[in-house]
Amino acid sequence: MRLPLIFTLLVSFSMLQGCSVQPRFSNAVWDDSSVRIDQFYRGWQGAPYRLGGSSKRGVDCSAFVQRLYGDVYGLPLPRTTVDQAESGYSVLPGELEPGDLVFFKTGWKTRHVGVYIGSGEFVHASTSQGVTRSSLHNPYWTDNFWKAKRVF
Repeated sequence: MRLPLIFTLLVSFSMLQGCSVQPRFSNAVWDDSSVRIDQFYRGWQGAPYRLGGSSKRGVDCSAFVQRLYGDVYGLPLPRTTVDQAESGYSVLPGELEPGDLVFFKTGWKTRHVGVYIGSGEFVHASTSQGVTRSSLHNPYWTDNFWKAKRVF
């Protein structure tokens, strides 16, 4: 009889489907990344920089990025810049997409992180300006660029 064979094939197929790799997020979530990042940024814009801080009363760069990823994407990120730099996989500067992490060497042992939003700009918690938007084309950031990572 063919019915058991068809049933067996359907069950086998459905079990194999469960093993396939499925994207965690739909493309729609990433397609509007710039808008979602900008909305988050506007809520934090001007918040002062504070080493070790993680609130709008004072935030450092890695905490700002960690909060952004948690609120915008629902993704956990490590707390420190060095640990965030180990997340995801490397992307070349010419391949940046909104949501990619951008890293800078700003001193002998000092690292800085921000989130790329498109059009050559990124958002970050600056030691001098607090939470702000900056251009990757600014000579300071160009000279100190270290690497970029895609976490999703």
